[in-house]
Amino acid sequence: MKNIPSEWTKELLRAVCHKPEMWIPSKDKRDSFHYIDVSSVSNSTFTIKNTSLVKVDAAPGRARKILKWQDTIFATIRPSLKRVAFIPQEYDNQIASTAFCVMRPNQKQVTPLYVYYFLLSDLLNIEINGLQHGASYPAITDKDVLNQIIPLPPLAEQQKIAAILFKIQQAIEIQESIIEKTRELKKSTLHHVFTHGLRGETLRETEIGPIPESWKVGTIKDLCLLRNESCDPITCDSRVYIGLEHIESARFLLRNHGSPKEVRSTKNKFKQYDILYGKLRPYLDKVVIAEVDGICSTDILVLKPKGSTAAFFLIGLLHSDRFIQYANQTTRGVNHPRTSWSSLKDFPAPIPNSEEQKDIAHAFHTIEQKIENHTAKKSALQDLFKTMLNKLMTGEIRVNDLDIDVSEVSI
Repeated sequence: MKNIPSEWTKELLRAVCHKPEMWIPSKDKRDSFHYIDVSSVSNSTFTIKNTSLVKVDAAPGRARKILKWQDTIFATIRPSLKRVAFIPQEYDNQIASTAFCVMRPNQKQVTPLYVYYFLLSDLLNIEINGLQHGASYPAITDKDVLNQIIPLPPLAEQQKIAAILFKIQQAIEIQESIIEKTRELKKSTLHHVFTHGLRGETLRETEIGPIPESWKVGTIKDLCLLRNESCDPITCDSRVYIGLEHIESARFLLRNHGSPKEVRSTKNKFKQYDILYGKLRPYLDKVVIAEVDGICSTDILVLKPKGSTAAFFLIGLLHSDRFIQYANQTTRGVNHPRTSWSSLKDFPAPIPNSEEQKDIAHAFHTIEQKIENHTAKKSALQDLFKTMLNKLMTGEIRVNDLDIDVSEVSI
């Protein structure tokens, strides 16, 4: 452990935590409880996201650890994944898996949220990762966690450290909430637009269902064509490589890319504003617009919008539920199901005139840009959280003399 301020002390975690109780069904009679297993904990927000309400007679054998409000749980299975969560009041007296080490802070010595943040810090996790055993199923023991040394500032400073990190975490959660609501808006907009359009027209029945009166029914090949150009990544002059791993499900825009130096075999060329469609496992919904020229995996179809076709209109269509269902039905192969251009090009598509396509494209682009903006804000806050977490926990940044509201962390 790095040198810490002289007025801080060091203790084993076990010395500042009470021993939690185990649930014994024969003694603690219940009808049901919320069960928290490793999959219940998000390792991006470090909170409990999903629990299952289980009947006692159907409870898993690992459901044995009783939780209390302000406990912190730390998954001992694959600890490098950092499945760590602070227990909110709603899960007081519920049951967790034995795959968690449960820490119940002695509040005369340590602030509960301070323990939680320590368990997220590099200070602890570098040590923990070195204790993992087992290749295919890496794990540690409760003893490994409880024997870690925690640096302890005075309680007042602990509360200030926790308050700062708590406020940053709240800001991250606000961004996550906005992103999630905007994604829901995008999904509902996709559904509405391809049935009702944007201009309140009377609908007419067609072989693909109701569409606005002025729209026609065409096919995907009326809107785009396959760009079938390949190249050797060693000799091509591109600096951008896109594999399926770089495309996020349900996103319209790319956020990551690789380098052609990372690949060797023949790849497909794409141009700016082409659409890159992942033909492997189409249910994954991997379709994005290329914002630069580059090369991509041969598991990606490169589609060039035709004439006046608005790229954001086309990509919205390719993300629609009806298209995804159609593409799934055209796949071949069991282990690696793929579709093809020859199968997709005849998909019956609702097609508005070019002006309404542009309006629809603008609506999609606005929604997607909002997601991009808030994702960037969330990422910046996450970087700030990680930096502040590790500097505050080592005393590299001191807050003991600052006037900080600690009311939210000193309950």
